[in-house]
Amino acid sequence: MERVKKAFTNRWLILLTVSVLFWAKTIFAYYADFSLGVQGSVQYFILWINPIATTLLIFGLFLYVKKIKPALIFLFLLDLLNTVILYLNVIFYREFTDFVTIKSVLGFSKVSQGISGSSFALMKVHDVFYWIDLLVFLGLLIYMFAKRKEIVSKPVKKTFAIAISCLSALIFSVNLSMSEANRPQLLQRTFDRSYIVKYLGLDAFTIYDGIKTEQTNSVRAHASSNGLTDILKYTKQHYAAPDPSKYGIAKGKNIIVIHLESFQQFLINMKVDGQEVTPFLNSIENDNKQTLAFDNFFHEVGQGKTSDAENMLETGTFGLPQGSLFTQLGNDNTFQGAPAILNQQAGYSSAVFHGNVGSFWNRDHVYKNLGYQNFFDRSYFNASDESLGYGILDKDMLKETVGHLEHLQQPFYTKFLTVTNHTPYLTDDKNFTFPSLKTGDSTVDDYVRTAHYLDESLRQFFDYLKASGVYQNSIFMIYGDHFGISDSNNKDLATALGKDPTTWSKFDDAQMQRVPLMFHIPGYSGGGIQHQYGGEIDVLPTLLHLVGVDSQKYIQFGTDLFSPKHDQTVAFRNGDFVSPNYTELGGQTYDNKTGQVVDPKVLGIAPMIDAEQKQVKQALSLSDKLNQENLLRFYTPADFTPVDPKKYDYHDLDKKNAAIEKQKGAQSTSIYSKNGNKTTTALYPPIQ
Repeated sequence: MERVKKAFTNRWLILLTVSVLFWAKTIFAYYADFSLGVQGSVQYFILWINPIATTLLIFGLFLYVKKIKPALIFLFLLDLLNTVILYLNVIFYREFTDFVTIKSVLGFSKVSQGISGSSFALMKVHDVFYWIDLLVFLGLLIYMFAKRKEIVSKPVKKTFAIAISCLSALIFSVNLSMSEANRPQLLQRTFDRSYIVKYLGLDAFTIYDGIKTEQTNSVRAHASSNGLTDILKYTKQHYAAPDPSKYGIAKGKNIIVIHLESFQQFLINMKVDGQEVTPFLNSIENDNKQTLAFDNFFHEVGQGKTSDAENMLETGTFGLPQGSLFTQLGNDNTFQGAPAILNQQAGYSSAVFHGNVGSFWNRDHVYKNLGYQNFFDRSYFNASDESLGYGILDKDMLKETVGHLEHLQQPFYTKFLTVTNHTPYLTDDKNFTFPSLKTGDSTVDDYVRTAHYLDESLRQFFDYLKASGVYQNSIFMIYGDHFGISDSNNKDLATALGKDPTTWSKFDDAQMQRVPLMFHIPGYSGGGIQHQYGGEIDVLPTLLHLVGVDSQKYIQFGTDLFSPKHDQTVAFRNGDFVSPNYTELGGQTYDNKTGQVVDPKVLGIAPMIDAEQKQVKQALSLSDKLNQENLLRFYTPADFTPVDPKKYDYHDLDKKNAAIEKQKGAQSTSIYSKNGNKTTTALYPPIQ
């Protein structure tokens, strides 16, 4: 034990040993218990170095304690605290496939209630690895202190302690720089907590989450119902009454929302080598009887991208100026979302189907606050399904949804989130047979291939819906969530669109924000292409009015696209806007017909442009205030009950829905019950 005793006098050796051991069990957790989606040598390198900086910084604090015994106790407590945080995340991740937030720690009783069964059931044999170093450390401390003999150790020089702190800061800077290069806007556009852990580590995630939580709490602590005055005034004045000829035309029908990932309008009716990229979606859009399709519909997302689109379509409020509302505020915000409105006003059940993990964009928490009764994420799909990019391939995902969909009570409000058509548009020769664009830009070239695959997936899904009898009693809302080709790649796409890349401008970039929006209503005969301008903020009031639910009493910032009073000024998240005649970008006004910059004063349209700009900024500002201060907690519309997220548990959903079927008996309206209590999965065509 003399060697051990001597080792206890070498603070550098102590720091190195404890740090290496903690680094080792962190890396072990990354591989054994977390699924971080690491791809490529750069991400693996970042993963291996990300625990080093924070571990050195935290454990290095013990170097500042002069006396060795208090220093060793302090180091042990730091090691213990870090290990508790690590292990708590391991246990939590095994149950929820997510990481523990500060709010979860502060409200641990609520977290523990959410972990089904005993926590012991979540433990595994290899968990001893997380604690064995601490037990050895504690045993050595007890032995050395029991000797009652003073441990002689000179304190390290303060300059050395500072040097260690500076070194850890330098390592973290390198780590952060590499992470930002590999995943731009990592901290500004956080869409999955696993990304912060993968790139910066658990300690960095905990600190980041703590800072964001404090910022949010500070803003909300000073909020009051008085903040609603201007918001209510704006939304009431901005409300557009529905077109009587359209109001309620889909009343009582199932609502099937098809979320086209990264899908832009130019793909519709586009051909490559004489072949249609999206023949099925073309047939839907060009159905002039049963489809109301828009050719001037724009996405309005910011850094939250897909989550911003979902937020606008579900709540009628804008995303945040920075980051994602879903990830930053979604855990605690009060929402008056589509699932809750449709359930309370028209008796709809609700569900979302997604081929990726539930924590992506924090959906597993936000959906509960929106009032979604069911969320079938990656855990509900066959583990053998092929995956590529951001989840299982759409053909597999859509086919597997049938086994879950058929047990929902009708009418239902369901959303299907496709993922295969997602950057970087990964393809293989087995599943993607469509020709590429051959522009020389792989992102652009393969974009049409994944879009064609998505189109085929939808055709097969619709074949099932028709065979099962669901199609005729449904309204389909099909929309593109945001751009697929970024502004930096647009010039490579220009030639394929018949444009000159040398004359491509910011105006052209703005026009590329067009995405599809189609309301397909089987049995309806008043369809056709709609030319009015609109954006994602307008979708919720439009959908509600189509199914006979008036949106007037809810706080929503968009207007019904079919209303004679619809506001055709489309706000972009950065404050720019587009309208039927003019587009305003960065203080410059463009004529939509020519694409050229014009002088509003010369044309005599300056007052109109100023008024539209003022309204855009007002709408964005009021929406931000509503969400950042969580002001909906102070406002409950008549005949609306605030959502209680505790009512929803996304585990064992099939058993729960089967129990509802059994309870309702002959009154059950599920597809399964209507089919004589027989599954309809055999009606799905073979995947081609």
